[in-house]
Amino acid sequence: MQNKNMKGKICLVTGATAGIGEATALLLAKLGATVIGVGRNPAKIENSIRMIKERSGNPDVVFLKADLSSQKDIRDLAQQFKDQYSRLDVLVNNAGATFTERRQSIDGIEMTFALNHLGYFLLTNLLLDLLEKGAPARIINVSSSLHKMGKLDFGDIPFDNGYTRSKAYQRTKLANIAFTYELARRLSNQKVTVNAMNPGLVATNVGNAAGGFTATVKGIVDKIGGITPEEGARTIIYLASSPEVSGVSGRYFVKERSIPSSKTSYDLEFCQELWELSESLTASK
Repeated sequence: MQNKNMKGKICLVTGATAGIGEATALLLAKLGATVIGVGRNPAKIENSIRMIKERSGNPDVVFLKADLSSQKDIRDLAQQFKDQYSRLDVLVNNAGATFTERRQSIDGIEMTFALNHLGYFLLTNLLLDLLEKGAPARIINVSSSLHKMGKLDFGDIPFDNGYTRSKAYQRTKLANIAFTYELARRLSNQKVTVNAMNPGLVATNVGNAAGGFTATVKGIVDKIGGITPEEGARTIIYLASSPEVSGVSGRYFVKERSIPSSKTSYDLEFCQELWELSESLTASK
């Protein structure tokens, strides 16, 4: 069950110029929320703003520009948000991509890990004070069923050995859930909840950055069984708005239901080591 009235709620959605992120921003706008989207392509940003305002009838839609694989951009984004808003009610960490060949971010970190995990980690920590001011507030981290195949070798975070697109993606989706659970433990006395979710097999452009054969195969899979971005966003909207999950934290959701995630994601030592590594890679305390 959704809260049909999100008017007055301030919601920040990353990766909001396409796919699940754009669908999430649109659905939140339709519920009356003030929506702040994040994207990195100015043309796509303009198109998304226009579409969301037209389809929702909600004028309270703005976008901020940032490349979430860059820690400087993330810090600048957080500061821009703080300059304009005094609190945050809902944070949706959604931005992500896959890459056929191993790349490095501007900060010298393997690109998939930098964008898909450290982007979530750093932005969330930078905005925690505003989330606490907006409490009760909610954080939703978009993961994937592929986290169950993820293996994270803390001795090879640069992923110099045996890099593949799928393995790089899988380990970040595992990291998303481990981060969710560790943050939930650290926020146990706060009225800020954090949950992870799997949107299902959604027909989006998340694999397009990989290019070549990977993008072609994903296109075929999408046509055969991919659900729409709007369908994929439903559980995000549920977690962002439903009174049924008020106070629920540290869970993994699929189709609006809390289900178990992988065994590794519940390993306290693993989660704590990932947190400490993430702090060191982002100089975030």
